[in-house]
Formats: sequence, structure tokens, C-alpha cells
Amino acid sequence: MKNKNLKLPLMSENIDRGDINSVIEFLKQDPIPRLTNGEKVREFEKQWSEWLGVKHSVFVNSGASANELTMLALRYMFPEGGDVIVPPLTWVSDINSVLFAGFNLRCVDINLDNLSFDLDKLEKEITKDTKAIFITHVLGLNGLSKKLLDICEKNGILLIEDVCESHGATFKDKKLGSIGFASNFSFYFAHHMSTIEGGMICTNDDKFYQMCRSLRSHGMVREMTDNNMKKQYTDKYPDLNSDFIFMGPAHNFRSNEINAVLGLSQLKKLNDNNLKRINNFKYFINGLDDKKYKTDFNIDGQCNYAFIVIMKKENLKLRDKIESVLKKNGIEFRRGLSGGGNQLRQPFFREKNINYDEFKNVDYIHNFSWYIGNYPSLNKSKIKNLLKVLNEVK
Repeated sequence: MKNKNLKLPLMSENIDRGDINSVIEFLKQDPIPRLTNGEKVREFEKQWSEWLGVKHSVFVNSGASANELTMLALRYMFPEGGDVIVPPLTWVSDINSVLFAGFNLRCVDINLDNLSFDLDKLEKEITKDTKAIFITHVLGLNGLSKKLLDICEKNGILLIEDVCESHGATFKDKKLGSIGFASNFSFYFAHHMSTIEGGMICTNDDKFYQMCRSLRSHGMVREMTDNNMKKQYTDKYPDLNSDFIFMGPAHNFRSNEINAVLGLSQLKKLNDNNLKRINNFKYFINGLDDKKYKTDFNIDGQCNYAFIVIMKKENLKLRDKIESVLKKNGIEFRRGLSGGGNQLRQPFFREKNINYDEFKNVDYIHNFSWYIGNYPSLNKSKIKNLLKVLNEVK
């Protein structure tokens, strides 16, 4: 089947003319406003915290920076190091951030119901050295469960949520990102909302928040808003100018006022756009041929910015045919879902002789799945035509 009218890009630009106008109005101020990290950043952090339902948020320049800064702050909490458990189905920066911070990386295979951890295997991987579980909520699916939360509580392990692909998804009516010790979001152009580039770290822990504020800006202690924490450094190092005390090695992860203005504008539309994505995804899953594709996901609380397509059975010939038909119809896709599939197949891990094929479920996703864009402007007519293309492939 070929439908010349069916042209579906992988993603649609979130930023519209109204968002651009908000930036123009901001820049038209006289005198010219401060453009680096300032009042608008703080306003965006406040409004985002209120939307998510957490005490603190720290705006950074990308979701990857949010990952890295989170792990760096955790390493200050655990100077002795330890293990962090990550799924191999994730964006590469989750894995990189664990390695950059000097933690030991431990990977656990996924389940195929919500593409999160296989919890039986996860429990077996936990040791006295496990400091954190770094979960990825894949493409808008909720990866949490009571069992996972119980595992963390029982073992005294911190839960870190990567919600970069799942803004607005929920677990038991609470937004993902408000449940773990800390969470990360991305505002890349293709995600649920955009600041061009940007990310957010969220937490209810006061000390962790102060550390993230400092480590976002080279480790400068003056960035902390807790005077007692600052005083610990100024009292200990009286020979240093209090404006230039650095708590330790860190980077510049700051964002700026223009990105924050865009974030404030985008946040106003997020709930409405999320509802459209939720309804699109339900319509898509309900229309997909369940003899050919997996449709029995656990979609409670989902908020997907992409359609998930997973073959029901392993079939290389059919896989290649599906990809050929999608290309002929102008339907952009990515094989392997988040991050391109099994991250343990990447060069760095192959050089360390890690047996990536032992992770059976994520390896199946690597070879026999795709995501296709789901954006608010997508109408049911186009989704229906997309379903027709997928369902008629033989």
C-alpha cells in the first residue's frame, strides 16, 4: 500500500507563534532585560514545581544535563560510591551520567508490559552497595508499581525518575516525577513541551536541591539559598572570598531567560496538548492489529508523545517489509524505541565484552519495535491511515 498523502514526520515543532511572541515581548523591554539565568528562570522553576507537585525544581540546559547533575549530586551524598541500577532501554545520557559520576553501573532487563524493569530480576541485582535505582518511563508509559516502591523502601534505596519522555503521565493519580527522591525532565523540541533545549531536576529534598543549585553553576556555594549550608563553607574557609567558594568539581549547566520565557508560555498549553496525545494513543492502540502487533500494554496513566509499535513475533522478513512500507508512505520512524534500543550494544560496552544478548526483552525491542510521532496536531484521519498502512503489511 502506498498513500501519497500520508506524510508523517517523526515529531512536530511544539513552539508556535504565540510562544515566539512571548519572547519578542520580553526582549522589547527597555532597558534590555537580563538574559542569563535570572528572574524568569526562577519563575519557570516555581510554576513547574506547582504543576508537578514538588517543592523544588532546578532548570538546566538539557535533559542530559539534568541526568548528569542529578548523579553528580548523588555522588556528593555517597562519596564512597556504590551501584546504580539502570535499564538498558533508556537514553544514553542516563547511562553516561552514572559512569561520569563514578558509580558502578548495573543493568537489569525490562518487562514488555510497560517497558520498565523486570522486577524479579531487579530484586536479584540489589546488594548492600546499591545506592539508587534510575528508572526510565519509556515514551509516556508509567514504569512505577507498588512492588518497585516497596523494593526501594525495604532496601533503603533512592528512586530516581527519568521522565524526559513522559511529562504528565501518572501513577495512582500522582504525576510521574513527583514520586521518587528526584526526577529529570527534558524540554527538547520533540518532547511534550519545549524550551528549544532545556531540562529540569525536581525533588522534595531540601539539601539535594541546594546541592543541585550549586553544582549547576560550577559548584558555586553562593548559588545556595540556604544560609546555614552556605555558612558551613564560609566558616570552614575564611581565607576565601565568599562569592567564590566552589564546593567541588562541577560544570556550567545553567539555562537562560529566553528558554525560561518559552517554558512559561509552553506550560500554559501542556495539559491540553497532553490530553490530545493521550486520546491519540488510545485510538492508535485500539486500532492496531493485535495478531501482528503487541497491544496489551499497561497504559494506565500513559501520556505518550510517540506511538509504540512492537511486533508480536520475531520475523526479520516482515520487519524489513514494514520498514520499507513506512518509508514509501513518508512515515518517519525510529527502530528500537528509547535511545535506539539496547544501549549495551553500543561500542563502549562491546569493548568491555558485556553480553548484551543476555538481556532478552530489551534485545527484542532493539530489533522488532519502532516509535512513530504522536503530536497534538495529528488528526484521527491521519492516524486511521497510519493504522491502515501498518495493518495491511504482509
